[in-house]
Amino acid sequence: MSGWFTLFTNCRYILNGELVEDHLVISDETGLILKREGYIGGDAVDLEDSIVAPGFLELHTNGANGFHFTHFEDEKSYAAKVDGIARYYATQGVTGFYATIPTVKGDEFKQVLPSLTARSIPNSASLLGAHVEGPYLHPTKKGAHSAHLFQSCSTNPVSIYGSSNLQNTVKLVTLAPELPDFHSLVQSLTSHGIRVSMGHSTATYEQGLGGINAGATCLTHTLNAMSGWNPRAPGLAGLTSLPKTQHPPSPYYTIIADGHHLHPSTVSLLYRANPKRAITITDSIELASLPDGTYPGHSQIPFEQTKDGDRATIAGTDTLIGGCIPLQQSVRNLMKWSGCGIAEAVCTVTENVAGLMGIDSEGGRGVLKEGRRADLTVLSEEGEVLQTWIAGVKVWDKEDEVRKREDDGEARG
Repeated sequence: MSGWFTLFTNCRYILNGELVEDHLVISDETGLILKREGYIGGDAVDLEDSIVAPGFLELHTNGANGFHFTHFEDEKSYAAKVDGIARYYATQGVTGFYATIPTVKGDEFKQVLPSLTARSIPNSASLLGAHVEGPYLHPTKKGAHSAHLFQSCSTNPVSIYGSSNLQNTVKLVTLAPELPDFHSLVQSLTSHGIRVSMGHSTATYEQGLGGINAGATCLTHTLNAMSGWNPRAPGLAGLTSLPKTQHPPSPYYTIIADGHHLHPSTVSLLYRANPKRAITITDSIELASLPDGTYPGHSQIPFEQTKDGDRATIAGTDTLIGGCIPLQQSVRNLMKWSGCGIAEAVCTVTENVAGLMGIDSEGGRGVLKEGRRADLTVLSEEGEVLQTWIAGVKVWDKEDEVRKREDDGEARG
């Protein structure tokens, strides 16, 4: 790309949940967003009234395209598979992801996690580290996890994840706050800069408040694998409606917007409780993007799995095992079901994620401000991903993809 900067024109961009009518300038040299005034020349990109959003951030994904993050054979082949899924994510507007490892044996955590240390991947979404979902969960809310692998909070996390992984790889841990010794475990994790989310839990509202006071800052797939929202006993989900004056602040909370894990009206209700803290996730598994059928299990689920459309279950049961839609579809679902605008919906996969994980400052991600990485997703009015840019470089374009498929079809014909 020639010139020192690129100027995006004839577009609107998303900032603070609003559409801003202005141009955007990025540095070709540093891959960062520049201030919007005082530039002459450079490369101009006419986006034809499209919308520029921060690159989407996947907070909770177990895999896609036939690859689950527990599928480990050796470091070299595993790294290649991570690179492959990162390239796939970029085609969906995702520019950064946290690889989720569900409850597995301690030696498997220690085997996999070193390969999930944050790193940039050329022309692909960046690996931002790992989210470990377990093994400190409540057995009656196990979902698709193996309860016999659960541990008490008195079990040292070093023995589960490994010391170096706690220091370098693990960025988010899901725990059940009603378990004994939860508070001391939270303090241990947060001392490493790790975020703590509450989930797979029978916790009461009051126990959830205690979890927040201990240092937890998020809820994992709200209303899934946790107590229901009873009028007189709202459980963890009741924390979504805490006032803005609450101290410590009300938690961020994640929502699976696929129409199976939650009814569309429930998605709308949860989102509207506190839009600035809502985070849309896929909880995707390796069956995402694969044809319908029955597939083998893995370290988390030692049973056959059935994919039917965008619904995935343990074969022969109604137990959901994760999501099967891409993040851009989740954004469109949120818009449709809640009636929110595209800018508001996009914040649930960008600014809100970056805020929770503390990666939105200078040189960071998730927000289109000067000094942040020029990780961008170009969208249609309906929320369809048209282009993906990583650090100021376009890595995927829908029109190019369509043209390539047409050319391949003609060549085969």
